[in-house]
Amino acid sequence: MSVLAKAAYFWRSAASGLRHAPFIHFIAVTTIAIALFSAGLAQATGRMVDALIGSLGGEVQVTVYLSPELDEEGAEVLRERMVTVSGGRASLVPPQAALMRLANELGDLGEALAQLPENPLPPSLELEVPADRRTPGALKALAQQLRAMPGVTGVDYGEEAVERLSAISKALRYGGWVAFAVVLLATVVIVSATLQLAIYARRGEIEIQKLVGATDRFVKAPFLIEGFLQGLLGAGVALAGLVAFERLAGPGLASLFSFLVGPGGMVPLLEPGIALQLLAAGCALGLGGSFIAVGRFLRV
Repeated sequence: MSVLAKAAYFWRSAASGLRHAPFIHFIAVTTIAIALFSAGLAQATGRMVDALIGSLGGEVQVTVYLSPELDEEGAEVLRERMVTVSGGRASLVPPQAALMRLANELGDLGEALAQLPENPLPPSLELEVPADRRTPGALKALAQQLRAMPGVTGVDYGEEAVERLSAISKALRYGGWVAFAVVLLATVVIVSATLQLAIYARRGEIEIQKLVGATDRFVKAPFLIEGFLQGLLGAGVALAGLVAFERLAGPGLASLFSFLVGPGGMVPLLEPGIALQLLAAGCALGLGGSFIAVGRFLRV
Protein backbone atom coordinates (compact mmCIF):
# COMPACT_ATOMS: atom_id res chain seq x y z
CA MET A 1 0.00 0.00 0.00
CA SER A 2 1.42 3.39 -0.99
CA VAL A 3 1.88 6.26 1.42
CA LEU A 4 -1.01 8.23 -0.07
CA ALA A 5 -3.28 5.20 0.07
CA LYS A 6 -2.36 4.63 3.72
CA ALA A 7 -3.00 8.26 4.58
CA ALA A 8 -6.39 8.19 2.84
CA TYR A 9 -7.30 4.99 4.68
CA PHE A 10 -6.25 6.43 8.04
CA TRP A 11 -8.33 9.58 7.56
CA ARG A 12 -11.39 7.60 6.38
CA SER A 13 -11.05 5.25 9.32
CA ALA A 14 -10.72 8.18 11.74
CA ALA A 15 -13.79 9.91 10.29
CA SER A 16 -15.72 6.65 10.48
CA GLY A 17 -14.67 6.27 14.11
CA LEU A 18 -15.96 9.75 14.96
CA ARG A 19 -19.33 8.88 13.40
CA HIS A 20 -19.38 5.42 15.01
CA ALA A 21 -19.50 6.63 18.63
CA PRO A 22 -20.56 10.30 18.55
CA PHE A 23 -21.55 10.53 22.22
CA ILE A 24 -18.19 9.22 23.46
CA HIS A 25 -16.31 11.63 21.22
CA PHE A 26 -18.63 14.43 22.29
CA ILE A 27 -17.57 13.84 25.91
CA ALA A 28 -13.90 13.96 24.95
CA VAL A 29 -14.30 17.13 22.88
CA THR A 30 -16.29 18.80 25.67
CA THR A 31 -13.66 17.88 28.26
CA ILE A 32 -10.87 19.33 26.13
CA ALA A 33 -12.92 22.46 25.45
CA ILE A 34 -13.60 23.04 29.16
CA ALA A 35 -9.92 22.56 30.03
CA LEU A 36 -8.72 24.95 27.31
CA PHE A 37 -11.42 27.50 28.11
CA SER A 38 -10.28 27.47 31.74
CA ALA A 39 -6.65 27.78 30.64
CA GLY A 40 -7.50 30.75 28.43
CA LEU A 41 -9.30 32.49 31.30
CA ALA A 42 -6.36 31.75 33.61
CA GLN A 43 -3.91 33.29 31.14
CA ALA A 44 -6.07 36.38 30.79
CA THR A 45 -6.26 36.63 34.59
CA GLY A 46 -2.48 36.38 34.82
CA ARG A 47 -2.05 39.17 32.28
CA MET A 48 -4.59 41.25 34.18
CA VAL A 49 -2.62 40.75 37.41
CA ASP A 50 0.53 41.87 35.60
CA ALA A 51 -1.28 44.99 34.38
CA LEU A 52 -2.55 45.66 37.89
CA ILE A 53 0.92 45.27 39.38
CA GLY A 54 2.32 47.57 36.70
CA SER A 55 -0.28 50.23 37.44
CA LEU A 56 0.30 49.99 41.18
CA GLY A 57 4.03 49.86 40.64
CA GLY A 58 3.79 53.18 38.86
CA GLU A 59 2.82 54.69 42.20
CA VAL A 60 6.04 53.52 43.87
CA GLN A 61 7.97 56.56 44.99
CA VAL A 62 11.24 56.69 46.89
CA THR A 63 11.45 59.44 49.49
CA VAL A 64 14.96 60.39 50.59
CA TYR A 65 15.23 62.42 53.79
CA LEU A 66 18.11 64.87 53.90
CA SER A 67 20.09 66.29 56.78
CA PRO A 68 18.69 69.65 58.03
CA GLU A 69 22.22 71.07 57.91
CA LEU A 70 22.41 70.54 54.14
CA ASP A 71 22.19 73.84 52.24
CA GLU A 72 20.34 74.39 48.97
CA GLU A 73 23.44 73.95 46.82
CA GLY A 74 24.35 70.69 48.54
CA ALA A 75 20.78 69.42 48.13
CA GLU A 76 20.91 70.19 44.40
CA VAL A 77 24.20 68.32 44.01
CA LEU A 78 22.71 65.36 45.88
CA ARG A 79 19.61 65.46 43.68
CA GLU A 80 21.71 65.23 40.52
CA ARG A 81 23.65 62.27 41.93
CA MET A 82 20.43 60.47 42.79
CA VAL A 83 19.05 61.06 39.31
CA THR A 84 22.19 59.48 37.88
CA VAL A 85 22.03 56.51 40.25
CA SER A 86 18.29 55.82 39.93
CA GLY A 87 17.81 56.68 36.26
CA GLY A 88 14.57 58.49 37.11
CA ARG A 89 13.47 61.96 38.04
CA ALA A 90 13.90 63.66 41.42
CA SER A 91 12.27 66.71 42.91
CA LEU A 92 13.31 68.61 46.03
CA VAL A 93 10.64 69.12 48.71
CA PRO A 94 11.55 71.92 51.19
CA PRO A 95 10.47 71.49 54.83
CA GLN A 96 7.77 74.17 54.54
CA ALA A 97 6.25 72.54 51.45
CA ALA A 98 6.28 69.16 53.19
CA LEU A 99 4.51 70.66 56.23
CA MET A 100 1.84 72.26 54.05
CA ARG A 101 1.27 68.97 52.24
CA LEU A 102 0.89 67.15 55.55
CA ALA A 103 -1.58 69.77 56.77
CA ASN A 104 -3.70 69.32 53.63
CA GLU A 105 -3.70 65.54 54.03
CA LEU A 106 -4.82 65.81 57.68
CA GLY A 107 -7.74 68.06 56.80
CA ASP A 108 -9.25 69.75 59.84
CA LEU A 109 -6.58 68.27 62.08
CA GLY A 110 -3.92 70.01 60.02
CA GLU A 111 -4.63 73.29 61.81
CA ALA A 112 -2.85 71.90 64.86
CA LEU A 113 0.43 71.92 62.91
CA ALA A 114 0.37 75.71 62.87
CA GLN A 115 0.84 75.69 66.67
CA LEU A 116 4.21 73.92 66.43
CA PRO A 117 7.13 76.08 67.60
CA GLU A 118 9.25 74.91 64.66
CA ASN A 119 8.94 72.76 61.56
CA PRO A 120 9.95 69.19 62.51
CA LEU A 121 10.10 67.92 58.93
CA PRO A 122 13.48 67.70 57.19
CA PRO A 123 14.07 68.54 53.53
CA SER A 124 13.53 65.56 51.24
CA LEU A 125 13.92 64.36 47.69
CA GLU A 126 11.18 62.41 45.92
CA LEU A 127 12.40 59.96 43.27
CA GLU A 128 10.24 58.57 40.48
CA VAL A 129 11.73 55.16 39.86
CA PRO A 130 11.77 53.73 36.29
CA ALA A 131 9.59 50.69 35.61
CA ASP A 132 12.56 48.30 35.34
CA ARG A 133 13.67 49.18 38.88
CA ARG A 134 10.37 48.69 40.70
CA THR A 135 10.98 45.10 41.73
CA PRO A 136 11.55 44.48 45.44
CA GLY A 137 15.20 43.51 44.89
CA ALA A 138 16.00 46.51 42.70
CA LEU A 139 14.27 48.93 45.09
CA LYS A 140 16.12 47.48 48.08
CA ALA A 141 19.48 47.79 46.31
CA LEU A 142 18.67 51.37 45.27
CA ALA A 143 17.71 52.28 48.84
CA GLN A 144 21.04 50.93 50.11
CA GLN A 145 22.91 53.04 47.57
CA LEU A 146 21.00 56.15 48.54
CA ARG A 147 21.50 55.60 52.28
CA ALA A 148 25.26 55.46 51.75
CA MET A 149 25.34 58.97 50.27
CA PRO A 150 26.53 61.81 52.55
CA GLY A 151 23.75 64.08 53.73
CA VAL A 152 21.07 61.34 53.61
CA THR A 153 19.37 60.51 56.93
CA GLY A 154 16.78 58.01 55.72
CA VAL A 155 15.09 56.36 52.73
CA ASP A 156 11.47 55.22 52.51
CA TYR A 157 9.81 53.45 49.57
CA GLY A 158 7.03 51.43 51.20
CA GLU A 159 9.15 48.30 51.44
CA GLU A 160 6.50 46.15 53.14
CA ALA A 161 3.79 47.06 50.63
CA VAL A 162 6.06 46.37 47.64
CA GLU A 163 7.17 42.99 48.99
CA ARG A 164 3.59 42.03 49.86
CA LEU A 165 2.41 42.89 46.35
CA SER A 166 5.24 40.85 44.84
CA ALA A 167 4.41 37.89 47.11
CA ILE A 168 0.76 38.01 46.03
CA SER A 169 1.81 38.01 42.38
CA LYS A 170 4.09 34.99 42.89
CA ALA A 171 1.40 33.10 44.80
CA LEU A 172 -1.13 33.69 42.04
CA ARG A 173 1.33 32.52 39.40
CA TYR A 174 2.32 29.35 41.27
CA GLY A 175 -1.28 28.59 42.12
CA GLY A 176 -2.25 29.01 38.48
CA TRP A 177 0.47 26.62 37.33
CA VAL A 178 -0.56 24.00 39.91
CA ALA A 179 -4.22 24.29 38.92
CA PHE A 180 -3.29 24.05 35.23
CA ALA A 181 -1.23 20.90 35.87
CA VAL A 182 -4.12 19.28 37.75
CA VAL A 183 -6.62 20.17 35.01
CA LEU A 184 -4.21 18.96 32.34
CA LEU A 185 -3.72 15.59 34.05
CA ALA A 186 -7.46 15.15 34.61
CA THR A 187 -8.18 16.00 30.97
CA VAL A 188 -5.66 13.45 29.65
CA VAL A 189 -7.15 10.77 31.91
CA ILE A 190 -10.74 11.53 30.85
CA VAL A 191 -9.89 11.75 27.16
CA SER A 192 -7.93 8.49 27.24
CA ALA A 193 -10.81 6.76 29.09
CA THR A 194 -13.43 7.93 26.59
CA LEU A 195 -11.23 6.99 23.65
CA GLN A 196 -10.65 3.57 25.16
CA LEU A 197 -14.41 3.04 25.08
CA ALA A 198 -14.45 3.99 21.40
CA ILE A 199 -11.55 1.63 20.71
CA TYR A 200 -13.26 -1.19 22.60
CA ALA A 201 -16.36 -0.71 20.46
CA ARG A 202 -14.19 -1.37 17.37
CA ARG A 203 -12.24 -4.28 18.82
CA GLY A 204 -13.54 -6.62 16.14
CA GLU A 205 -12.07 -4.45 13.39
CA ILE A 206 -8.75 -4.26 15.24
CA GLU A 207 -8.62 -8.04 15.71
CA ILE A 208 -9.17 -8.57 11.98
CA GLN A 209 -6.38 -6.12 11.17
CA LYS A 210 -4.03 -7.95 13.51
CA LEU A 211 -4.96 -11.32 11.99
CA VAL A 212 -4.05 -10.13 8.49
CA GLY A 213 -0.68 -8.88 9.69
CA ALA A 214 -1.25 -5.22 10.54
CA THR A 215 1.44 -3.73 12.77
CA ASP A 216 0.70 -1.86 16.00
CA ARG A 217 1.74 1.37 14.30
CA PHE A 218 -0.78 0.76 11.49
CA VAL A 219 -3.54 0.08 14.03
CA LYS A 220 -2.69 3.13 16.13
CA ALA A 221 -2.63 5.68 13.30
CA PRO A 222 -6.44 6.11 12.79
CA PHE A 223 -7.01 6.46 16.53
CA LEU A 224 -4.23 9.01 16.84
CA ILE A 225 -5.88 10.99 14.05
CA GLU A 226 -9.18 10.72 15.92
CA GLY A 227 -7.51 12.15 19.01
CA PHE A 228 -5.95 14.93 16.97
CA LEU A 229 -9.33 15.84 15.47
CA GLN A 230 -10.95 15.74 18.91
CA GLY A 231 -8.31 18.09 20.28
CA LEU A 232 -8.73 20.42 17.31
CA LEU A 233 -12.51 20.49 17.74
CA GLY A 234 -12.17 21.02 21.50
CA ALA A 235 -9.77 23.91 20.94
CA GLY A 236 -12.15 25.45 18.41
CA VAL A 237 -15.05 25.23 20.87
CA ALA A 238 -12.87 26.76 23.62
CA LEU A 239 -11.84 29.65 21.37
CA ALA A 240 -15.46 30.28 20.41
CA GLY A 241 -16.39 30.24 24.11
CA LEU A 242 -13.66 32.76 24.95
CA VAL A 243 -14.78 35.07 22.14
CA ALA A 244 -18.40 34.86 23.33
CA PHE A 245 -17.37 35.41 26.95
CA GLU A 246 -15.32 38.47 26.02
CA ARG A 247 -18.16 40.01 24.03
CA LEU A 248 -20.78 39.32 26.69
CA ALA A 249 -18.87 39.90 29.94
CA GLY A 250 -15.96 42.05 28.71
CA PRO A 251 -17.69 45.47 28.89
CA GLY A 252 -18.97 44.80 32.41
CA LEU A 253 -15.57 43.65 33.66
CA ALA A 254 -13.87 46.64 32.03
CA SER A 255 -16.14 49.08 33.86
CA LEU A 256 -15.79 47.13 37.11
CA PHE A 257 -11.98 47.13 37.17
CA SER A 258 -11.32 50.40 35.36
CA PHE A 259 -10.60 52.18 38.65
CA LEU A 260 -7.69 49.77 39.25
CA VAL A 261 -6.08 49.37 35.85
CA GLY A 262 -7.31 52.49 34.10
CA PRO A 263 -9.63 52.83 31.09
CA GLY A 264 -7.23 51.07 28.70
CA GLY A 265 -5.80 48.59 31.19
CA MET A 266 -8.09 45.63 30.40
CA VAL A 267 -6.24 42.98 28.44
CA PRO A 268 -8.03 41.04 25.67
CA LEU A 269 -8.90 37.43 26.39
CA LEU A 270 -7.65 36.27 23.01
CA GLU A 271 -4.55 37.29 21.16
CA PRO A 272 -3.17 35.56 18.05
CA GLY A 273 -0.34 33.98 20.03
CA ILE A 274 -2.71 32.75 22.77
CA ALA A 275 -5.12 31.29 20.18
CA LEU A 276 -2.29 29.35 18.52
CA GLN A 277 -1.12 28.07 21.90
CA LEU A 278 -4.61 26.83 22.75
CA LEU A 279 -4.93 25.11 19.37
CA ALA A 280 -1.57 23.40 19.85
CA ALA A 281 -2.51 22.40 23.41
CA GLY A 282 -5.81 20.93 22.23
CA CYS A 283 -4.11 18.83 19.55
CA ALA A 284 -1.51 17.68 22.08
CA LEU A 285 -4.21 16.70 24.59
CA GLY A 286 -6.12 14.73 21.98
CA LEU A 287 -3.00 12.97 20.70
CA GLY A 288 -1.77 12.23 24.22
CA GLY A 289 -5.08 10.79 25.34
CA SER A 290 -5.48 8.63 22.22
CA PHE A 291 -1.87 7.41 22.42
CA ILE A 292 -2.38 6.25 26.01
CA ALA A 293 -5.74 4.64 25.25
CA VAL A 294 -4.71 2.69 22.15
CA GLY A 295 -1.42 1.66 23.70
CA ARG A 296 -3.21 0.26 26.73
CA PHE A 297 -5.70 -1.60 24.54
CA LEU A 298 -3.01 -3.18 22.38
CA ARG A 299 -1.06 -4.32 25.44
CA VAL A 300 -4.18 -6.03 26.77
